[in-house]
Amino acid sequence: MDRIVDAPASIADETELERLLATPSPALVADLAAGTGDLVVLGAGGKMGPTLCMLAARALAEGGRADRSVIAVSRWSDDGVRRRLEASGVRTVAFDLLGDRPYDELPDAADVVFMVGAKFGGAGNPAPLWQTNAVVAGMAARRYRGSRIACFSTGNVYPFVDPSGGGSTERDAVGPVGEYAMSTLGRERVMTYAAQRYGTPTTLIRLNYAVEPRYGVLADICAAVRDGRPIEAGHVNVVWQGYANEVALRSLTVATPEVEILNLTGPETLSVRALAEAAGEDLGVAPVLTGSASGTALLNNAARCHELFGPPGILAPTLLRWQTDWVRRGGVLWDKPTKFQVRDGRF
Repeated sequence: MDRIVDAPASIADETELERLLATPSPALVADLAAGTGDLVVLGAGGKMGPTLCMLAARALAEGGRADRSVIAVSRWSDDGVRRRLEASGVRTVAFDLLGDRPYDELPDAADVVFMVGAKFGGAGNPAPLWQTNAVVAGMAARRYRGSRIACFSTGNVYPFVDPSGGGSTERDAVGPVGEYAMSTLGRERVMTYAAQRYGTPTTLIRLNYAVEPRYGVLADICAAVRDGRPIEAGHVNVVWQGYANEVALRSLTVATPEVEILNLTGPETLSVRALAEAAGEDLGVAPVLTGSASGTALLNNAARCHELFGPPGILAPTLLRWQTDWVRRGGVLWDKPTKFQVRDGRF
C-alpha cells in the first residue's frame, strides 16, 4: 500500500502534513466506494481522528460517492479542528459520550470507527479509565449493533516479549499490565460480546504506535535529544499515521461477527538507542542515553495486517528523517507524550 509513492525529503508545514495524511490509496478509494450508508467516527477529536476523517472524506470524493457522508463525533474542545474538518467536507456532531444524553441521539451509520479512549492520569483513580475504555464501548456497540465496526485497541493488551522474536501475534495470549491495558482489554471484551449477541461485524485493531511529526514516539525521542533529556534504551514499533488510518478504514471490509483481531504497526523492531543516536547525528546533539535495553519489550507483529492490506509505504528511516527535520526547523510539537517506555502500566 504505497500511499505516497515519492516521499518528500521533508514536510514543510502542517498544511502539507495534513495533505499527506489525507491522501488515500486507490485501494481505500475502491473499498469505501463499495460501501453503503454513512460513516460515523466516534471520538474523532483526538490525535488520529481528524486526519482519519479527512482521509475518508477525500477517498469518498475520489470514488464519486457524494451520497456517503463522514460524520465526526466528539466533544470538540478544539473548535479550530472542527472548522478544518467541516472545510474538508466532514460533517461534525458535538456529543459527549461520557455525558447523560441517550446514545439514540447519535446519527445512524452503516460503518463506525470507534476511537474513544483514555490512557493517562488513571494511576491513582482508575475508575474513569474503565468508564471511558470499556463502558462507553459497550453502549456504542449496542447503539450501532446493525453496523460494521472497526474498534481501536492497543498492543498494550499483550505481555512484554523478547525483541528478537518479532513481537506478539494475534494468536498469542493477552497479558495486560496495569489499569489502562486491562480497561482496554475490557473494551475488546464488551465489543466481542456485542458482536456475539447482535451479529455485529467487528474488527479490533491493536495499534503500536502511530507517528507523525507533531507527536508520537519519534517526536518524543527527538525532542529529548534536542533538549538533552535522558532516554532509556529499549525497543519499540512505530507506524506512519497515514497508513494506520487507512488500515483502520479498510479493516471494515474484513469485520465479522466472530470478531477479527488485527495487529497494526510497522514491520521493524526498532532500537531506541539507535533511533536516538541517529536523531542526535541529524540534530548535531549527542543523546543522553541511560541504562541498557531490557530483555523484553512491548512489541507487535503486524505481518497479517501487511498481508491483508499491503505493507506501509513509509518506513522508519523516512519517518525519522522527517521528524528530525521537523524538530530542527521548529515545527509544531503537541504536548502529548506517549510514555512509550513505561513498563509498570502506570500512565
